[in-house]
Amino acid sequence: FRSKTIHKNLNPVWDEKVSLLVESLREPLYVKVFDYDFGLQDDFMGSAYLYLETLDVTLDLKDPHYPNHDLGSLELAVTLIPKEGDFREHQSLRLSDVHRKAQLWRGIVSISLIEAHDLQPMDANGLSDPYVKFRMGHQKYKSKTMPKTLNPQWREQFDFHLYDEQGGFIDVTIWDKDAGKKDDFMGRCQVDLSLLSKECTHRLDLPLEEGEGSLVLLVTLTASAAVSISDLSVNILDDLHERKEILHRYSLLRSFHNIKDVGMVQVKVIRAEGLMAADVTGKSDPFCVVELSNDRLQTHTVYKNLNPEWNKVFTFNVKDIHSVLEVTVYDEDRDRSADFLGKVAIPLLNIQNGERKAYALKSKELTGPTKGVIFLEIDVIYNIVKAGLRTLIPIEQKYIEEEPRVSKQLLLQNFNRVRRCIMFLINAGCYINSCFEWESPQRSICAFLLFVVVVWNFELYMFPLVLLMLLAWNYFLIASGKDTRQGDVVTVEDLLEDEEEDFDRDDKDSERKGFMNKLYAIQDVCISVQNALDEVASYGERIKNTLNWTVPFLSWLAIVALCAATLVVYFIPLRYIVLAWGVNKFTKKLRDPYSIDNNELLDFLSRVPSDVQVVCIPYNIHPYCCDARPSKHNKIITMNSAV
Repeated sequence: FRSKTIHKNLNPVWDEKVSLLVESLREPLYVKVFDYDFGLQDDFMGSAYLYLETLDVTLDLKDPHYPNHDLGSLELAVTLIPKEGDFREHQSLRLSDVHRKAQLWRGIVSISLIEAHDLQPMDANGLSDPYVKFRMGHQKYKSKTMPKTLNPQWREQFDFHLYDEQGGFIDVTIWDKDAGKKDDFMGRCQVDLSLLSKECTHRLDLPLEEGEGSLVLLVTLTASAAVSISDLSVNILDDLHERKEILHRYSLLRSFHNIKDVGMVQVKVIRAEGLMAADVTGKSDPFCVVELSNDRLQTHTVYKNLNPEWNKVFTFNVKDIHSVLEVTVYDEDRDRSADFLGKVAIPLLNIQNGERKAYALKSKELTGPTKGVIFLEIDVIYNIVKAGLRTLIPIEQKYIEEEPRVSKQLLLQNFNRVRRCIMFLINAGCYINSCFEWESPQRSICAFLLFVVVVWNFELYMFPLVLLMLLAWNYFLIASGKDTRQGDVVTVEDLLEDEEEDFDRDDKDSERKGFMNKLYAIQDVCISVQNALDEVASYGERIKNTLNWTVPFLSWLAIVALCAATLVVYFIPLRYIVLAWGVNKFTKKLRDPYSIDNNELLDFLSRVPSDVQVVCIPYNIHPYCCDARPSKHNKIITMNSAV
């Protein structure tokens, strides 16, 4: 906890309250007082220990270097409450703020957006294009837009973190999407979480205020996931008994127990070296933020230091093994938002357990290096069966991010990616046509014989079998060292050009003002085209990267699925397969009216990285340099290379 600054005073009165969770009464509370100097290093004014056994309310400030100097005193009002007692009634409102700052949530609120009824028509055709916004504190979500309807069905799910055990409020608003002008407000409602019991699902039919109709939600409150922050000397995986229990929890024998609990990841944030100087003094006040999907934890701030040591251990619950762990270093500023110093992104499937690595920090877009390295040690434990099943479920949506912008460079980049996919299909067609034209007699004879044999003996099970053989062929090519994947991906230079466009934006504003004004007039259309090109190109690249073994876990999962499909189609007549599929589709809503629709194939492909993601995130990068200092457990310390 850090207090506010009292200016020009030798007898300051703060009158601030803070509640802290105490693990041991034997550990005193350490208090330090500083004199704030703008732009310079703050001056130390004394420190003292508050011993929890005695609870002295007046502390004499001392300087360890000058023990005889009188530095004044500090007055506190202290209340110690047993954790087992009714702690919630006594804790101050500041505690929930402390949890929110450290991102230590007390539970998870899962909201399923089902449907709306009898909404207000906002368009000239008597219909609307509604979408829903959810907000709880700083957490925000936005649903997809349902075109031309007054009774939309979304079937989407969102998760919020609950910082206050007593609950809170979720604000819900409905808007009508309008192209080229401001969206129309259609109504609001509010969910009071303090009225809902935990560990069960509540169906809420909420009437809209300041509008017409109602909204149907399913709300579930659950206990907190396994998230924690501790010092380096205290971590669960170093305890053999705790580690054994965790390994048992995620063993194959418990593959169908609590399917959502895929695994856990422990991140040791050791230190950083050679960071960028963000202050005028040539120093920085760095702190580190660790993110996994929507889970976010952060370290304390180390002031006036370019080589900070945090020595913190973060524990996360893994809900999707295909998530990317992001570690970002910021510089703390008192009067404005924190400055970005660097970032690394590490796919969970790329982590080598127990290795302490130095990762080179990169830019926000992960397209180029920045100054400094950060030392991390990461362990991931997960159940492979749960991870595979979770791949076929829709990916978790991130909190609302900044609105997409129109970029000529990004539009051109996405167009070129789509063109590469189309050119591949055209080249394949030209190759087949060359067989018909007998440009190479030897190739045409082989193709003709293959065509006759395949058509004469074709069975439906051969289709997944061909894909299976293609995966196996690529695997053997890669295993034998004939890897041709690098030539197919987007180059780093392409992405850096987009970044340079951002840096040069201010210099070119006067030249581009007229063009940008015209572009903003059709902004929604341009963004739609830009996103559509990105989506088409991404799916083509993801199919290629599945066959190319970019993420081996997903390629092996595809092999298992194709083997199963081949056996099913071989042994079961097609009419029975189609019949079972149709019966399932027709009865799905009868069996579970509020089920969320999904497409397993698209959910699988959403986990495969596109070429842009392969360039930005090191899915296949190997360490290249060793640090000479071993850890206390004699683990390997390596340096992870930048792209």
